[in-house]
Amino acid sequence: MPHTKFLIRGARLFDGDAVVEVGSVLVEGGKIVAVGERLESPSGTEIIDAQGMTLMPGLIDAHTHAMPPSLEHAILFGVTTELDMFSCPEWMDDQRRQAATRNDLADVRSASVGATVLGGHPSMMIGIVFAGQFPTLASAKDAPAFVATRVAEGADYIKLIIEDGAALGHPSPTLDLEMAAALVSAAHAHGKMAVAHATSVAGFRQAIAAGVDGIVHVFVDRPPTDEIIGAVRDAGVFVVPTLSTMGSLTGELSGEDLAHDGRAQGLVPADWHRNLCRCWQLNSPGKLKHGLDATLALHRARVPILAGTDAAAIGVVGTAHGISLHGELRLLVQAGLTPLEALRSATSMPASHFKLTDRGRLAPGLQADLLLVEGDPTSNIADTLSIRGIWRRGERLDREAKRSGAVPENAISGSRA
Repeated sequence: MPHTKFLIRGARLFDGDAVVEVGSVLVEGGKIVAVGERLESPSGTEIIDAQGMTLMPGLIDAHTHAMPPSLEHAILFGVTTELDMFSCPEWMDDQRRQAATRNDLADVRSASVGATVLGGHPSMMIGIVFAGQFPTLASAKDAPAFVATRVAEGADYIKLIIEDGAALGHPSPTLDLEMAAALVSAAHAHGKMAVAHATSVAGFRQAIAAGVDGIVHVFVDRPPTDEIIGAVRDAGVFVVPTLSTMGSLTGELSGEDLAHDGRAQGLVPADWHRNLCRCWQLNSPGKLKHGLDATLALHRARVPILAGTDAAAIGVVGTAHGISLHGELRLLVQAGLTPLEALRSATSMPASHFKLTDRGRLAPGLQADLLLVEGDPTSNIADTLSIRGIWRRGERLDREAKRSGAVPENAISGSRA
């Protein structure tokens, strides 16, 4: 049986915002009870000695497509929550039910079916991610009913697809501005955020004009200009760059380095390993550098940057659930964020913008979704992959039971006070 009361002692703490060089966290009944430099351990408390390690909130991937068994893969790498950006009730309903009771898979929030037009993005994924044709819109008049149906399906927010193919190398039908604005209006009428897929500067402009709350890619079709960066800033939106996927779409980047990292040995199934080692060959005119430069310019303009991967299913190449978020954090640092800023983008910031008030930070009363790593990712972001412990709702994940053909990690010492 998992310990219901434990103290992680002597770790460096990244609390979702700032760093405490040496501190402890007391957990009981799945909740964080206390956080401090010196904490007493009540009788019967398990003591976890974490000297030389860093304790942080469980990671949040702010852009995925959580088709089973993605949530089981995600938590193996400390991703305790995924924000799904296009799914279907036939697989999301069961995922939600399981995530509500099981602690050996990540939690999930979802947009349900994204809003697009017939033949529009991501129609090319029918047969790969989607079994058949998903609901689409024909005109702005369809927006209220489309949104109402998504809300009835349990959507936590509404996703718009604004993709004309300019950055991907193939023309695509897409929502027009009237349709996009009607969708945003309907979402807000239901008290839901509206977020948009856009990969080009023109798509960004349309998303902003429609009044969205966030954009869940970064543009890669051209370099950033002061004009577009200022427009995004003035719109008050957040951006999830998904640099991992944008690099794959431009044919410049795969997750091969992650796949061959010894710290991931035995934790990425063979089919996902192959998927991670590939990238798209679309003859895209886009450049990853445009996305990196745009991410830094947006960050400097104080546009909130959230970490997300766009990890989906086998066949959507270049990413894998869980492990790719560690690559995304490295790409954010490569773009120009500090390691501390990158960590915020995967913890407190997505929790705040998606109103997940019970997670994303280390604070009394919050859910004990925790990640313990060797080293100091607040100065060396690559240390996030040196995982020594993962907890969801205070229950420790038996990570080694999921590992195949690997040398077990060094155990953390534990005792009873």
